[in-house]
Amino acid sequence: MSPNNTIGWRMDNSYVTLPEIFYARTEPARSPSPELIVLNYPLAASLGLDTDELERKEGIDELAGNRLPEGAEPISQAYAGHQFGHFTMLGDGRAVLLGEQITPDGKRLDIQLKGSGRTPFSRGGDGRAALGPMLREFIISEAIHALGIPTTRSLAVVTTGEPVYREETLEGAILTRVAASHLRVGTFQYAAARNVVEDLRALADYAIERHYPEVKGASHSYVALFEKVVERQALLIAQWQLVGFIHGVMNTDNMTISGETIDYGPCAFMDMYDPATVFSSIDRQGRYAYGNQPGIGEWNLARLAEAMLPLFDADNERAIKIAEDKLSAYRELYHKHWLQGMRHKLGLFAEEEQDGELVEELLTIMQNQGADYTNTFRALTVDEWSGVPMSETNVFKKWFGKWEARRARQSETKEESAKLMRASNPAVIPRNHRVEEALEAAVDRGDFTVMDQLMNALAEPYAHTKEQLEYMAPSSSNVPYRTYCGT
Repeated sequence: MSPNNTIGWRMDNSYVTLPEIFYARTEPARSPSPELIVLNYPLAASLGLDTDELERKEGIDELAGNRLPEGAEPISQAYAGHQFGHFTMLGDGRAVLLGEQITPDGKRLDIQLKGSGRTPFSRGGDGRAALGPMLREFIISEAIHALGIPTTRSLAVVTTGEPVYREETLEGAILTRVAASHLRVGTFQYAAARNVVEDLRALADYAIERHYPEVKGASHSYVALFEKVVERQALLIAQWQLVGFIHGVMNTDNMTISGETIDYGPCAFMDMYDPATVFSSIDRQGRYAYGNQPGIGEWNLARLAEAMLPLFDADNERAIKIAEDKLSAYRELYHKHWLQGMRHKLGLFAEEEQDGELVEELLTIMQNQGADYTNTFRALTVDEWSGVPMSETNVFKKWFGKWEARRARQSETKEESAKLMRASNPAVIPRNHRVEEALEAAVDRGDFTVMDQLMNALAEPYAHTKEQLEYMAPSSSNVPYRTYCGT
């Protein structure tokens, strides 16, 4: 780090060592009068950055793309993707990867500006973003992180000082996103579509070096790489399901090789338990409904396997057999992670054969009774049933007796069981109406106190504090909630 780098950047860009077909050199567009709106102080500190310096003009200029951090080599990445099942060649249309920050503990993390102007992959778009969607990604991604789920994170949001034009004129903004990397299933599909095996091999070698160096010594390292991605995605999607998170747009370009949640567009959290729940305005067929997410994860991994076939074996039939064999592990891995998570949500330690039936019976009752997903598990955790009408039904009381009997058969005490449940069942999630309330106050009135208070409540979702009580109630509105791809 040179003496004049007072902010703390230690930037590199290993991605530019890949063949040039994977990226385009791209300078962020200038922002006429950037203003810092929100800064993630704990994340900045973990990156080795001085928050006082980030809040000064030089730091804000770097977060706005007006000035490049020392060592940055800005690029936009090329990738492809199946969008709602249809294959398309894509790329970063409004994002610029500045490079990778080397953190004090030696990690290499992508620093990306989202909404920083046109790129060679913009396909006619303006490359800009509006304030509301950038704040929404900040809120939801940090909430997901607090829930203990792997995710890209949000370092800052700045306004640009110029409008963006959508259905209406909106205030422009840039989000600084931090990620283990931005390698996607769609990146491999892009390489495969170009049909140059050497490029595909270079990408796979880079993914191994970046995320799975432990497989470098394996006899079939590319097969081992695919197995690792299958494992990570099975765990990730199980974690989504356990907290009622609906991603909303699980296209293959929104599925990371690292196993992080990425691209918070039309995502939302489920209130009433219903596997058919869809929030995205563009998902008219329910392809990415809550209950479909595990299957879509498998479908996306099949597309990754197709892209990697030339690396599995020179003989296509043998390569397909390898792919099918390794992909077949996904369902069992997913179910294992999901069921173990459900056991923890019910305070169960050891495994019993009938545990799956016990869980499914509860979920069926919840669906039939229109019960709130998060609040039902919270009620079980703290044994507080006011506001949970389902608890008065005979069918639930019968199930409750089975659950009590199941807990009584384990050697752990009720106190130990309750502790496990508290650590597994969040008291609060980013309720859709609360998120909209915070965004409306910030965007329409310039009042960020509502968002600050929400973020404070979401920062420790498993704390079960009195201060969180007001954020637990679902919306009283009967109007179906809809989300849009504003990000």
